[in-house]
Amino acid sequence: MKVSRTALATAMFMSACSVHAFTVPSSLTSSKFRTNSKLNVASVEPPTINGKDTKEGDGVPMGWDCDENMECKEVPLCDDEGCRTTLDCRIHGEWYDLSGWRKAHPAGEHWIDWYDGRDATEVMDGFHSDKARQMYKRLPKSKTETAQMLEAMALPDSSTQINFRALREELENEGWWDRNYLHEATLISIWASLVVGAGLTAGTAPPVATILLGLSMTAAGWLGHDYIHGVDDFSSKLRNFAAVAAGLAPTWWSDKHNKHHALTNEMGVDEDIATDPFLFTWAPDPSEDSPLRKIQHLYFFVPFSALFALWRVDSVTVTVNAVEEKRPGAKSELFSLMAHYAVLFTVFPLAVWVPAVFLSGLLSAIIVTPTHQNEEMFEDYQSDFVTAQFQSTRNAVTTNPFSEWIWGGMQYQLEHHLFPSMPRMRYPALHDKLVQFAKDNNVPGGYRETDEFQIIKENWELYKRVAEADAVPGAPSTRGRPNQLGAIRNGFSPAAAQTRV
Repeated sequence: MKVSRTALATAMFMSACSVHAFTVPSSLTSSKFRTNSKLNVASVEPPTINGKDTKEGDGVPMGWDCDENMECKEVPLCDDEGCRTTLDCRIHGEWYDLSGWRKAHPAGEHWIDWYDGRDATEVMDGFHSDKARQMYKRLPKSKTETAQMLEAMALPDSSTQINFRALREELENEGWWDRNYLHEATLISIWASLVVGAGLTAGTAPPVATILLGLSMTAAGWLGHDYIHGVDDFSSKLRNFAAVAAGLAPTWWSDKHNKHHALTNEMGVDEDIATDPFLFTWAPDPSEDSPLRKIQHLYFFVPFSALFALWRVDSVTVTVNAVEEKRPGAKSELFSLMAHYAVLFTVFPLAVWVPAVFLSGLLSAIIVTPTHQNEEMFEDYQSDFVTAQFQSTRNAVTTNPFSEWIWGGMQYQLEHHLFPSMPRMRYPALHDKLVQFAKDNNVPGGYRETDEFQIIKENWELYKRVAEADAVPGAPSTRGRPNQLGAIRNGFSPAAAQTRV
């Protein structure tokens, strides 16, 4: 039976209130709605936006549709495809209705829903340019009743959060986001030298070429990582560097990596710790266990080595889909990937570039995994973003110039997580400030750092402990659980879940 827009809107208007979920009557369930029989309804009384009063037309509940510039217009809350769900976030003490902007969000819509009913101040400040941090104020404010309800449910900002915002403002005023172009040129020159060296030795000394090419891919990944996170003009111009130099697409990286940054070590949400069934970071429920877990500490280097290969496949897949979906910049990313593979296939023999990809994956995985996996993991959402980053992150203390370079800024993982858009060259000087900040704010565990070889050893010991442990009935799933948005099959946001309790 086809659901008419008017009939569904009327049913919603009569039975729903703001962000409360409701069950669609069985008489109104068509094939289009069976996979999501419960809907979360956004504000049914549109608020004032840009100083203009809004209204409903013909008694139909209205919502918002926003473009990438955060310019919004009223649209019916429901259409033949479904209904807009809630997305109300607190930013610097004000609640905003982001439901109409979710699809236009440049870094994807799949993770910002986690901030429905939550404070998103640190995420907004940390990931966005000054321009974007002014633009969000164009978005419609949450309905008064919705804002009051969510404010009553949400925890107030902690003193640590408030003091961190003051620290961020101080650093911004001091110019910590300004780039040193000579430093950037040096890093790019090192990468280029490795590629040239690999090309010159590809025919005469393939093993040497493989090592040089693998190192260049790892270096390119770290440079691209810095530029994709960056919010300055230089970073914008080099956004596709990772695609050209390493075969890693910015859209794929943003979609996956920003979720990790925003929800670090949240079990069932953070995809960076969801490495099962090949590697487990905690003992799973028996239903999700694998016989491989018992020997994971013996073969960990195999999935580590496959990291870059998997990322490359994902990059191509996401980029092609992004082009079909007409996401901004997708075509230029696709052309960049094509240029990368054209050079790779033309200049380097298969026996050189294939092992180089796996060498680069091994190096990258050894570097990125130990800075989070051995720290606190959270079964529930963490309202204090700043404290959560301190608790879930450990820095590596490098012992030589080569390590300082090959770690690519990831040895300063905490600095990066607190200030992801800051150029990585600034992180060493930020160390002492964060050590003092942790002391002044009594952050649990303080500023955590360990020798680079010790932190890698401790990560291996974690794999061994989990391998030797028995499965734990009821253990959290890396794929999410009921009332978590990570369990996409349930389709409920955190705020909507709370309203049903």
